[in-house]
Amino acid sequence: MLPVTSMIPVEEARERILSYFSRLEPERKPLLDALGQVLAEDVVAPFDIPPLDNTAMDGYAVRAADTVGASEAAPVELRVIADLAAGYVLETPVGPGEAVRIMTGAPIPPGADAIVPFEETDEALRGINEAARKSGAVRVLKAASPGANIRRRGEDVRSGTTVIPAGRVIRPSEVGVLASIGLTHVTVIRRPVVAILSTGDEITPPGEPLQPGRIYDANAYSVAALVRKYGGIPRILGIARDTVDDLTAKIREGLDADMLVTSAGVSRGDFDVVKDVLAREGNIDFWTVRMRPGKPLAFRRLHRPGRPQSPPPRPPRQPRQLHGLVRTLRPPRHLHDARPRRLGAPHHPRHRPRIREEPRRPPLLRPLHRHPRR
Repeated sequence: MLPVTSMIPVEEARERILSYFSRLEPERKPLLDALGQVLAEDVVAPFDIPPLDNTAMDGYAVRAADTVGASEAAPVELRVIADLAAGYVLETPVGPGEAVRIMTGAPIPPGADAIVPFEETDEALRGINEAARKSGAVRVLKAASPGANIRRRGEDVRSGTTVIPAGRVIRPSEVGVLASIGLTHVTVIRRPVVAILSTGDEITPPGEPLQPGRIYDANAYSVAALVRKYGGIPRILGIARDTVDDLTAKIREGLDADMLVTSAGVSRGDFDVVKDVLAREGNIDFWTVRMRPGKPLAFRRLHRPGRPQSPPPRPPRQPRQLHGLVRTLRPPRHLHDARPRRLGAPHHPRHRPRIREEPRRPPLLRPLHRHPRR
């Protein structure tokens, strides 16, 4: 255990904390409920997507050879033998000089090898849905090449291939893909439960009358919002008063969570007793980090009967410091995804908070409105 006077760099503090984390267990969830969670196993396609050759456009299914030489000046007339909508299959083959009026997504009828869009026929001149079925014929104004406007079977996904790999965060696009192969549930890494505890005799829960010398509890709600934003399940424990007994009782309420985050009580004030309570429960790894703001930061594992030990970081009290610390110490994705990766490997989040190492003298800051003991 480090002496309380020792300070460690931000990156070392971060690596020490992350060294206690491991991947959580998987769970089965309905598709929509799994939004934002991490896929725990590869998802393999049970069939081709699309399952059949189908048309990419509204038009006519034809034999490309029948349209050779077609132009506006010399259109080719074909006999329309059927209408085909998406969701239906036509077994009658398309013969020489014939065409099938077909809607987007419908399977290609046997014998046809190209789709002529409505815009390249005289239907565009007559108006869509007019006369084609009455006259029983259509004039093609442009030659079609084999395979034109046809989406091939398995073009998007082949049967037996991995549709979505383990470790992917499930977004709306992934939900659509999973639904497209008929899944209603998916196996994901469960969300961590993070217990949040505010401390201090001066703290008042929002919604209650504010007495002189008191302030409302902003920290718990700010941290809870950050936990939810990054995929966790926040559980606010309330406020512990500045006594050893009350703090001990409140901390033990949070032992069934995966992580316990508290605010205040680890500095050198007369009533900063959190570090003392934590020390009674075990060894504190460190409680000063070389950065401003946010130098006081206690960390230890709590003993939970029958369960692994829980790592509770103890941030400082100011909300601005808390936001910076949560973003700095937030585990990289490899700690909650399903892909193996070396713990402590470099992580480069998109945004890093502006936290300065202690040896560098910080610039003059704008005046801050500080509350007592904050």
